[in-house]
Amino acid sequence: MPGPGLDQTGCDREPIHIPGSIQPHGLLLIAEAASHRVAAAAGDVEGRLTPDWLGGDLSDLLGQSVPALLEGVMIGPGGTVIGVPVTVDGQRWDVALHRSGEYLIAELEPAAADPPTAGAMMSRLELIAQQFERATDLQGLCERAAIVFRGLTGFDRVMIYRFLDDDAGRVVAEDRDPALGAFLHHHFPASDIPRQARALYVRNRTRAIPDVEYEPAPIRPAELAGIDLSDVGLRSVSPIHVQYLRNMGVGASASISIVKDGLLWGLIACHHDSPRLLPADIRQAAALLATSLARQIRAKEEAEAYRERLRLRSAEDGLALRLADGPALESAVERTAPELRALLGGDGFALVTPRRVITDGDCPPEDRLRDLAMRARGQVAADPFATHEAGAVWPDLTGAFAGVLALPLIEGDATLLWLRVEQVTEVEWAGNPHKAVPATPGATLTPRASFATWTEAVRGRARRWTLEEVEAARRLRRAFEDARRTRELRDVNAVLTRTLADKDALLVQKDVLMKEVDHRVQNSLQLVGAFLSMQARAAGPGALAEQLGEAQARLSAVALVHRRLYRDDQIGTVDLSRYLDELIADMKASFGGDWAAQMRVDLAPVLIQTDRAVNVGLIMTELVINATKYAYAGAPGPIAIALEQHRNRLRLIVADEGTGKHGDNSGFGSRMMAAMVARLDGEIAFLDNTPGLRAILTAPILAD
Repeated sequence: MPGPGLDQTGCDREPIHIPGSIQPHGLLLIAEAASHRVAAAAGDVEGRLTPDWLGGDLSDLLGQSVPALLEGVMIGPGGTVIGVPVTVDGQRWDVALHRSGEYLIAELEPAAADPPTAGAMMSRLELIAQQFERATDLQGLCERAAIVFRGLTGFDRVMIYRFLDDDAGRVVAEDRDPALGAFLHHHFPASDIPRQARALYVRNRTRAIPDVEYEPAPIRPAELAGIDLSDVGLRSVSPIHVQYLRNMGVGASASISIVKDGLLWGLIACHHDSPRLLPADIRQAAALLATSLARQIRAKEEAEAYRERLRLRSAEDGLALRLADGPALESAVERTAPELRALLGGDGFALVTPRRVITDGDCPPEDRLRDLAMRARGQVAADPFATHEAGAVWPDLTGAFAGVLALPLIEGDATLLWLRVEQVTEVEWAGNPHKAVPATPGATLTPRASFATWTEAVRGRARRWTLEEVEAARRLRRAFEDARRTRELRDVNAVLTRTLADKDALLVQKDVLMKEVDHRVQNSLQLVGAFLSMQARAAGPGALAEQLGEAQARLSAVALVHRRLYRDDQIGTVDLSRYLDELIADMKASFGGDWAAQMRVDLAPVLIQTDRAVNVGLIMTELVINATKYAYAGAPGPIAIALEQHRNRLRLIVADEGTGKHGDNSGFGSRMMAAMVARLDGEIAFLDNTPGLRAILTAPILAD
C-alpha cells in the first residue's frame, strides 16, 4: 500500500492497455485494416519470421488469406479470429487476429510441441464439466476447480480468487505443490488489482506471463506505440505488476477470468516458480472451462439463495398465522418473540414502543434500546434499516452489538430490532495491507514487497444481513400490517354485528381507490396530451411542432408507466421483470407490428420497491423511444431489452444495432433520464454495441 506522500490512485490511472510493447516470447504484426499492409511490428520478427516485414502483405507473411479468415466475421472489442498455425524453421506459431481502430493486429505465439487433438480436448473438457456439476455446494465447486485447472495448466499453484463487496479479494480454494506455502483463505487488498485491470479481465478473459524477468519488446516504429492492445494476449504487463510477482517469488503466472452475468466474479490465478509457457490452445480451453465454471457458480449461488428464501418463507407463514389470530401488537410480539428472533438469526430481539420495551435473547438495557430505535428510525422512514457495522453509521455508539436490523411499524410508533453481537474476526492477509511506503520526494509508486501471512483482528462488525433476510423483514412488516388490519376488522365486525368485510375486503377497497386515482390521473394526462396535440397542429411544421410532439410522446410514456403501476396488487414491492414486460407489451402495441417483431426481451425476476420500479420503467421507456427515434432513422430495427441481477444490484440493458448515436443528450428526455438515474443512486453507460448502441443502467436493488 502506498504511503501518505504518494499518489494512492496511481495504479488505477496507469494506461495498461497501451503499453507500447509486448512480451518477447511472441511476435506482433500491425497492418492497416483496409490494405492489410504491415505498418509496425514488435518482437524478433526479423530473426524468427522475415526481415522484409515492413510494408509487406499480412496474408503473405502469415501464409494464409487474411480476407478469407475475416470473411463473414466482424471483429469488435474483445473479438478474436484464430488463423492456421504458421511454421517457420521448424517452429510452429499460433496465430490470432484482432481489430484495433484502423488497424488489424496479428499476434503469433509459440505453439505447443505436442498439442492434443480437438476431440481429445473436448472430451476432457466434457469430463471436467461433469465434475463441476457433481459438486454439492459452492465451496466444493471451487475446490474441484482449483485441482482441475492445475492439471490443465501444469502450474505449481492454482488459486480460485473471489472478489468481495469492497473489491478486495480472498483465496477461496487452492491446489499447490506441497513444497509451497499456502495462500488459502488469505485476503488481498483491492489495490492489488486496479480498477482498469479488472475491466480488462472482463474483456480479455485469459492472461499469461511466461517469464516475469522478460525484457519488453517495443513496437516499431514508435509512431504506432500508442495502439490499443486490450485484446492482445502478448501485451506487455505493467512494471508494477511484474515487480509484484517478483516480490511473491513467482517465475511465471497466468490468470483466467470468472465472469458471471457480465461481471467479474473472480479469477483463476496460476503461479509457477520458474518460467512456463501456457500455449494459446490451453488458454482457450481454460477460458471455455471458466465459462462452464461461472455457470455452475451461478447455479450454486441461486440454489443457496433459494434454500434461504424457502426457509424464511416457511417460518414467515407460521408467524403470519399466529399474528393474524393473535391479540394486539405488544401481546402478539411477547408470545412470538423467540420465533421472531430466530427468523432473522438475531442474538437479541426487541420491540420498542413509547409505552414499553419487550426483549428476547441477549439485549442491552432499555435506555440503550430506545436510543438505538430512535437512531434507526432516523435513518429510514419506512423500509428496514440494516447494517453489520453500526459503529461506522454512528461513530459515537458503543457496546457489543455491531449488527442492527430495524423495522419501523406504523402501529403504535413501534420499532422491531434484531441485534447481532460483534464478531471479532481474524483476517489473514498476504502481507500487511496497511504498511506504508516511505514518503520521500520524487518517490515512485511500487508494489508491496512482503506476502508473509499477516493476521488482522477486525472489530466492530457482525455477521452480514443477507438480501433475503432484509426482504423477509419487509414481508414481515406486511404481516404485522395485515394482522393490524385483521384486528381492526374484527373490532368493526363486532360493532356492526360482524357484517363488514374482512382483510380481503379492505384490499379490494384499496384496489378500487387506486384504480380511481389512476383513472383521474389518466384523464388529466389525456387532457394535457390532447392540448399538446392541438398546439402542435396549430404551430404547423417546424421545430416547435416537433418539440410538442416529443413532449406528447413522453407524456404518453409517463401515463403508461403510471397505469401499469396501479394494475399491480403489491403496491410496496413489485416483480420488476413482470412490470417491465407489461410496459414493453403496451409499447409494442403503441409502436405497431413492425417494431414489435423486432423487440427481443430477456428479463430476470427482480423484487424491487415500487417507487424504484417506476424510475426504472421511465428510464427503459426513454431508452426504447430514443432507439426507435434515432437508431434506424425512424425505420424498424432490432432492439434487445434485458434485465439481470448481480448480488444486490440490477442491470437494465437496451441495445440496438443501428447508427450508434441517440441525439445530443441535451433534451428534456435526457435530463429526465439523468434525474431518474440519480434518484436510483445508479449509473448509466452508453457503449459501442458493434454495431449500434448499448445502454446499461446499473443501480442498487434496495434504496440506501
